[in-house]
Amino acid sequence: MKSIIERYSKQKEECQPLLNPASEVKLWKREAASLGKELQCLKEYHRQLMGEELSGLSIKDLENLENQLEKSMKGVRIKKEQILTDEIKEMSQKGNLIYQENLELHKKVDLIGQENAELRKVYGERNVDEANRASRPPYTVENGYDLHAPIRLQLSQPQPQPHNSEAPASSMKLGLQLQY
Repeated sequence: MKSIIERYSKQKEECQPLLNPASEVKLWKREAASLGKELQCLKEYHRQLMGEELSGLSIKDLENLENQLEKSMKGVRIKKEQILTDEIKEMSQKGNLIYQENLELHKKVDLIGQENAELRKVYGERNVDEANRASRPPYTVENGYDLHAPIRLQLSQPQPQPHNSEAPASSMKLGLQLQY
């Protein structure tokens, strides 16, 4: 009963507009003191959770702290598993979309290949070559060689050179020969 009366009177003080500046200062000092105590308790609890300042705790307190840490770790693991599961689902969906796009692209490539084969049948290889030549710009210089022909290179053994100090008469000159 006594605590109820105290709560009532405290509530009555807080609800009434404060006319006296001294009582207002008193109220704020009490509020600051209670918040300071609460902050100190929270700092101490945080240090204990971090494994610091455990020397003053009893076995029961340590067990409670251990249980609290285990509950917290369980919550962290559940959240981590949920995030990883969501990421796996998202990556799987992206993988399926990419796979579908890949299939569509393969179909398009096959279709273009079939169209090209049909065009070759209709116009023949000769007409396709003529069309390719006609599509070249008019300023193209041709040297009479097929630019797309395969090039075959072979290594050959070097020929022995005479030990004569004069250059052999049959030596080859490299350079560009112009004919007019």
